[in-house]
Amino acid sequence: MKKRLLLGSAVLAMAAAPGFKVTDHIKIGGTGTFWDYMYVDAGAARLYMSHLNQTEVIDLKTNKVIGTVTETPRVHGIAVAGDLGKGYTSNGGNNTVSVFDLKTFKTTATIPTGTNPDAIIYEPSTHRVLAFNGNSKDATIIDAKTEKVVATVPVGGKPEFAQTDGKGRVWVNIEDTAEVIEVDAAKATITRRLKMEPCEDPTGLSIDTKKGRLFAACKGLMAAVDIKSWKVLGTAPTGAGSDGIVYDDGRAFTSNGGDGTMTVLGEQGGKWVVEETVPTMRGARTIGVDSKTHKIYLPVAENGPAPVGKDGKAKGRGPVLGETFQLLVVSK
Repeated sequence: MKKRLLLGSAVLAMAAAPGFKVTDHIKIGGTGTFWDYMYVDAGAARLYMSHLNQTEVIDLKTNKVIGTVTETPRVHGIAVAGDLGKGYTSNGGNNTVSVFDLKTFKTTATIPTGTNPDAIIYEPSTHRVLAFNGNSKDATIIDAKTEKVVATVPVGGKPEFAQTDGKGRVWVNIEDTAEVIEVDAAKATITRRLKMEPCEDPTGLSIDTKKGRLFAACKGLMAAVDIKSWKVLGTAPTGAGSDGIVYDDGRAFTSNGGDGTMTVLGEQGGKWVVEETVPTMRGARTIGVDSKTHKIYLPVAENGPAPVGKDGKAKGRGPVLGETFQLLVVSK
């Protein structure tokens, strides 16, 4: 009887597995030596991908590149203000934000920021763009309508990814202090800080606006934060080198560039647990999701042979191969 029960439990567990896998590849090409964040505009079926000194625009209905935003040196992040017809990139190469037209993809303005702007986000209720500067450890707040800097706010550490509820509040991870902070976009002030112990080196950040929760990708784990009580609700393990995280349809997903996996996390009995580990590719460290189709996207490129040391053994990873830059598409 016990064997039958155990077997039945195993079958149920297998049946309950989400079943995500890589289902497609979108070729982008180019040099592929550097990429960072992406922005998925589900309403417009477009994906904006940061790629060295330019930003590629992909039509998610055809999986084709339909345009390129230039004049974005060492671009890190992209924000889109659909109500204004504008897009914004954070450019670490020259410490600026580029403004571009969503129809023509032409750059229309350049705005100075702090040093090495990384994450960038548009807060729609205040019509403000917030660029978070990694080296100067502050946030440049821009009036999206006038394209003028209205404030520079010290954040007390190295900011990483950001999220907003669309109602005036913005949250951003502070990597070197293992915190998440809350910013009032209208007042340009920090309203709350939270140490996310045992989270270390938080990078990616996602949000569940319905339940009021934040999800941070930390060093080897995910931390869930309740916005109302401002407490860490729990953690769950992830793969190595988890950099990005998205939340979609009741689950959190981390992109683990260190071991080439994606961790699928679900909530069971009030605790977050690993439901599945999906093979991707080493180096696929950032992630985006289409909230309409529920498809997940991970940018990556192939590597050549690793260099060989004096002992005749391969050392580390080989150089990125040209024209291999692509998006992995993950779905059920």
